[in-house]
Amino acid sequence: MAKIKKAFFCKNCGYESPKWAGKCSSCGEWNTFTEEVISKGYDKINYANPDSKTAKTPKTLSQVEVGGEVRIKIKNQELTRVLGGGIVPGSAVLIGGEPGIGKSTLMLQVALEETHLKTLYVSGEESEQQIKMRADRILTDHENFLLLTETNTQNIIQQAMAVKPHMLVVDSIQTLHSSLIDSSPGSISQIRESAGELLRFGKETNTPIFFIGHITKEGVIAGPKILEHMVDTVLQFEGDRNHIYRLLRASKNRFGSTNELGIFEMKGNGLREVTNPSEILISNRNADLSGSAIGATMEGLRPLLIETQALVSTAAYGTPQRQATGFDLRRLHMLLAVLEKRCGFRLTAKDVFLNMAGGLRIDDPAIDLAVVCSILSSSEDIAINPKICLAAEIGLSGEVRPVTRADQRVAEAQKLGFEYIILSSYNKKGLNIPKGIEVVFFSKINDVFRYLFA
Repeated sequence: MAKIKKAFFCKNCGYESPKWAGKCSSCGEWNTFTEEVISKGYDKINYANPDSKTAKTPKTLSQVEVGGEVRIKIKNQELTRVLGGGIVPGSAVLIGGEPGIGKSTLMLQVALEETHLKTLYVSGEESEQQIKMRADRILTDHENFLLLTETNTQNIIQQAMAVKPHMLVVDSIQTLHSSLIDSSPGSISQIRESAGELLRFGKETNTPIFFIGHITKEGVIAGPKILEHMVDTVLQFEGDRNHIYRLLRASKNRFGSTNELGIFEMKGNGLREVTNPSEILISNRNADLSGSAIGATMEGLRPLLIETQALVSTAAYGTPQRQATGFDLRRLHMLLAVLEKRCGFRLTAKDVFLNMAGGLRIDDPAIDLAVVCSILSSSEDIAINPKICLAAEIGLSGEVRPVTRADQRVAEAQKLGFEYIILSSYNKKGLNIPKGIEVVFFSKINDVFRYLFA
């Protein structure tokens, strides 16, 4: 047996040090170093005489056989969209989010919905009675749903090999511990080793695994960064616990796009899928109020109509405030500079507050036109026609720039009853305009203002 090696790791950033230090030289935090085992004392590998029975040999690409991509179809269409079309066998998915946001509820609901799939739900945080009470509120039980309250990784793998599930859910990865490591559960070594053992089991048996993970106060997944590198897909469950809507995004996906968005509504009996979020995001809009504009944006392949709300008032303390919720504050500063320089609107002595209704965060530049129109609507106290939708990017010279997927934005606006949509003149070519909506084209932002506020 080789000698067991130990090192010191920073609990805040994961920095490794050969000796203890009061202050981490990487992140600057104090008293965050903990001692952990980095070598388990295995015998060294004899490279001169490797095990020929288990060793693999190199292959050329022409020798590799590739079959058609087979995905496990599930009833939850929002999760299916974010995953890229279904669950890939043998994949590992990590779901992170704030406490109480609904991570466990989502995975328990998915497991109970799939009556044709044998699912092993492993819980290291809740008792069997607690999970039973939650399951009774969500859906009825079925014989293919198996529950295991265990935190030892080796025991979990033994039970999984015995029942041979089609899907394995682990809640949560920070509560597991491996008997091969001496450190406590939740430490960097334990998370890395426990996830590695389960990943090897999943790849060898072609079993998809869902890991539920905690996040830190900074909003990142707790544990070493290597955990996110090890898994195939990283999902972020977002939203305010005081609001009913929950957003599911993919920050990493080896089997699909990371631009998709899943929207859920939290209810007493679980999470309800929101199939038409545009209708909900603009349903409570008052047409007589100024400072509001409807913009057409895209989340992946899904068009969304979202209400942009702005409030412009005189700065009471001399220095004007600039605040944005759901929108990039630096881009707001740029748009305000364009209004000052190119359009002649004096906003330097006024406070500007911007909000994206529904708790969404929008990164699509096509929302620029709706942002500046809502700001001017509030500044001039003139309401915008509620039958008008906007979709265009604003350039630094004050031009109205084209947007991608204009056909889908126009179709979504027409479906929700809008009579007009404002686009860039450069989107004219090849645009398919459905019946019941009129497309108005502009090339300069001044012309848009004259059209809306004349």
